[in-house]
Amino acid sequence: MQFGKNSGTAPFVLSVLSAGGTGVGTTATEGLAGTVSLARAADQRGYHRFWMSEHHGMGATSVSSPSLMIARLTAETARIRLGAGGVMLPNHAPLLIAEQFGMLDALAPGRIDLGLGRAPGTDQRTAAALRRNADANDGFPHQVLELLGFLGDNFPAGHPFVDVHAVPGPWQARENQVPAPLTAPEPWILGSSPYSARLAGQLGLPYAFALQFGDADIDTAMRVYRQSFDPSEVLTAPHTLVSVPAAISTDTAEAKRQAATSAMAMLRMFRGEGYLLLPPDEIDSHLHTTAERQIVDAYTDRTFHGTPAMVASRLENLHQRTGVDEIMLVVGGHSSALDLDALTLMADYYDFPRL
Repeated sequence: MQFGKNSGTAPFVLSVLSAGGTGVGTTATEGLAGTVSLARAADQRGYHRFWMSEHHGMGATSVSSPSLMIARLTAETARIRLGAGGVMLPNHAPLLIAEQFGMLDALAPGRIDLGLGRAPGTDQRTAAALRRNADANDGFPHQVLELLGFLGDNFPAGHPFVDVHAVPGPWQARENQVPAPLTAPEPWILGSSPYSARLAGQLGLPYAFALQFGDADIDTAMRVYRQSFDPSEVLTAPHTLVSVPAAISTDTAEAKRQAATSAMAMLRMFRGEGYLLLPPDEIDSHLHTTAERQIVDAYTDRTFHGTPAMVASRLENLHQRTGVDEIMLVVGGHSSALDLDALTLMADYYDFPRL
């Protein structure tokens, strides 16, 4: 859904990312049910994409496998694009990911996105338990190329995997003498640095910048991406997305309270205590020093919080500054019901249709 009517800027697309938020006092079943409800609402209210991120060993998230959740959501939605934002590729064999997302595209042709990241999505001890090597990040470009080869079934002659095929996929169609798939999972490179921006540009892939993790330099990353972009079979011109943390309410104080829950979770990570979404009323009792309060305040301020008009103003300013094609709202407060309200409020503000 394109919009921008209040600012007069070029239109951009609005999407949603959820980590399967499971606040303190909420079961995994309830957290995942809330994610399903969010996806249904995003589908029915005209949002463009619904992504989920891969995390491990984090009490506030219940989506350790985006592909499993996407499979469920293909039956719960009708038109919205569904994707991983992202799959942390060094945690997995590229062939396995190609097979999983080939299956998802067969279930929902033309609606599947495959965002690829190189971070572990967890702490170092859990990463080790995932059998992730200390130098796993170094092999990320090679892993992406390998995955693309499996998705397209187009390894060059002499490649060691030229006779290895991801099923479902183009090879299966040839073997079964049926038309090749008309669609394929859409690959994206995710990141928050010039490194990921340059890689996305060199590979000719769309680029998603994560602004929710801190005060990262999006301006430099977008410039690097566009300057290094080389057209590919996937994409003929640069295409960009930025994800931003959001907490939206008709009550500005309530929006700020909800934003502070994820900010407090970030502080807990810095303390080595684990990422948990505490109830807003408990946050003050967990702040022991002025420095800690400053950290929570800083992350709260980075969240796009407030009324729909206030959040829209920040979104449109960000778009005007960066020229991104899409903006993705990262929701994940203590209450999935309030996240659902946030999506409805923004859809109403921009006159999204009810589909």
